[in-house]
Amino acid sequence: MKTSEISLTILLTSLYAVLVIVLAPISYGPIQLRVADCLIPLAALFGWPAIAGVTLGCFLGNAYCWLGPQDVILGPIANLVGAYIIFRLRKRPFTASVAGSLPIGIIVGGYLWLFFGFEADMLGLQLPVWGTMIVSITISTLIAVAGIGYGLLRTLSSSSIVNALKSRGLKIYQD
Repeated sequence: MKTSEISLTILLTSLYAVLVIVLAPISYGPIQLRVADCLIPLAALFGWPAIAGVTLGCFLGNAYCWLGPQDVILGPIANLVGAYIIFRLRKRPFTASVAGSLPIGIIVGGYLWLFFGFEADMLGLQLPVWGTMIVSITISTLIAVAGIGYGLLRTLSSSSIVNALKSRGLKIYQD
């Protein structure tokens, strides 16, 4: 790994963790909007440094705002899987962002109900607690990743920004 890739990994790790911690009131809970997840689609542009950055940043943010070992282990795994899917599907960035959101919602929602049990009437359906949590987290992840994150990815994919990043020695994945 080149120094520029290590630096990018550290930058994205730090940025993700800081966003989670500073925005903690909305980054956690049964209904949340983890704004830091908008960095996950950057895996389509930066590859492994972004994948590692959002995974490690999630680990640090979850460890700082401790809910339990499940959150500290499974949250980063969810980000790893989501970011990797986005990287693999990077030729279709919006589809990739949507597809990358789904495992995060399923994995995180699949265990988060253990900490925040509640039942809700979701679109007229009485869902079990875990089902409600999966739907809630998936919707919030779609907003952060496929909404905000896709917009960020599109902005950073402009030719002037890409050329500036390449001139700094970063490997950019762009067709």
